[in-house]
Amino acid sequence: MAVVSNSSPLIAFAAIQQLSLFPALFESVLIPPAVALEIAPSIPTLPTWLRVESLKTPLPEVVLRRSFGVGEREALALAVEIQAERILLDDRPARRVALELNLLVTGTAGILLVAKRHRLVPLVRPYLDALIEKSFFIGSDVYDEILQLAGEYEA
Repeated sequence: MAVVSNSSPLIAFAAIQQLSLFPALFESVLIPPAVALEIAPSIPTLPTWLRVESLKTPLPEVVLRRSFGVGEREALALAVEIQAERILLDDRPARRVALELNLLVTGTAGILLVAKRHRLVPLVRPYLDALIEKSFFIGSDVYDEILQLAGEYEA
């Protein structure tokens, strides 16, 4: 089954040159057209494992009622439409709506945790720190929680 991604995880992993983790972790990654436009400056040539999928149905009402960006709206709608295995996104309000829509959600930091569990990266902390250095916002609560889950937390 496929996963649907919003732009933030893709842009974040492109910034730290770790996009190769996506095809190692996910069978197929789909993005809606709005996300393709948003990631174009960071990922000008789409890798073969990343497919643009147009929406075939209107956006769900629960998505339309929220003030999300176009990419988040389309990503949520696409995930519902294709009954995606999970959705990759970081924005907290969008994550709450994804959960209301019964979607499994994984954010950028969570992808790193999954990569460690699959032994694709030895440690999570250096990648979290690299993301922060590239101006990717990771709340201190999320940072600490991911390090705890990865067994790398030092109080």
